[in-house]
Amino acid sequence: MKLTRRVKEILSWYESDNPGTKANLARILMEGKLGGTGRMVILPVDQGFEHGPARSFAPNPAAYDPHYHFELAIEAGLNAYAAPLGMIEAGAATFAGAIPTILKVNSSNSLSTTKDQAVTGSVADALRLGCSAIGFTIYPSSEYQFEMMEELRELAEEAKSAGLAVVVWSYPRGPMLDKTGETAFDICAYAAHMAALLGAHIIKVKPPMEPVSLDAAKKVYADRKIDGSNLTARIRHVVQSCFNGRRLVVFSGGEAKGAEALLDEARAIHAGGGNGSIVGRNAFQRPKDEALKLLASMIEVYKTKV
Repeated sequence: MKLTRRVKEILSWYESDNPGTKANLARILMEGKLGGTGRMVILPVDQGFEHGPARSFAPNPAAYDPHYHFELAIEAGLNAYAAPLGMIEAGAATFAGAIPTILKVNSSNSLSTTKDQAVTGSVADALRLGCSAIGFTIYPSSEYQFEMMEELRELAEEAKSAGLAVVVWSYPRGPMLDKTGETAFDICAYAAHMAALLGAHIIKVKPPMEPVSLDAAKKVYADRKIDGSNLTARIRHVVQSCFNGRRLVVFSGGEAKGAEALLDEARAIHAGGGNGSIVGRNAFQRPKDEALKLLASMIEVYKTKV
């Protein structure tokens, strides 16, 4: 695998990492139709834990089968496939080496009222299954945020020492934030920055919306004229918050929406300097032919020059 100049540049940003971790980052960055560009589209399938099987897979019953998701990610030419332990175990032998995998090592579920997640996988599992990275969710603003950050610190240290990359889902939620606050402009940037500070190689956040939530931040955003007038500008600020773009940041697709709305989001992410999209329900809940068409269009967006 010959690395492109762009991928070599990105790897140079991770100055403390060992060759194993950089090799696994390179595996993700060089895979698929966007390989070598520094842009990524990733398929995450942890929604069965989060929302339950029927809410996740009944819209497209083929998606009850774990092999379906491996096949979708491979056929679409994506950079990686992320899922909890059981999903990856169910296709580990059939698809060994076919696509980089990210083991999601903590999960929540809809039967809980606490803003927390259980650790459901390990670094040893990720190594056994040939994964390139572990994935971990933190909930900034949750009553359990500090315990989650401490869990991440321990797992990230172990993963890096074993040559794995670390992907952090940073999703603000908790008693301080209403639904608007969870995706507010300043809060998304803050959450992304926290993930960078916690040692993430790849950061996953939701696309930021226009409101500024924290009273303490409103004056700074106004006085410094930080532009949040459109999604491209807001993406640019989130990227800036990830060490001025020296950490990879991808944006979730979120709840089901129309194809054109998703592509408009991708255009804004690309124009704002984001590294790509991590799209789950909006891909696997569609029939495969529709999903492949959507993902192909999204990849074309990220191939265009900004």
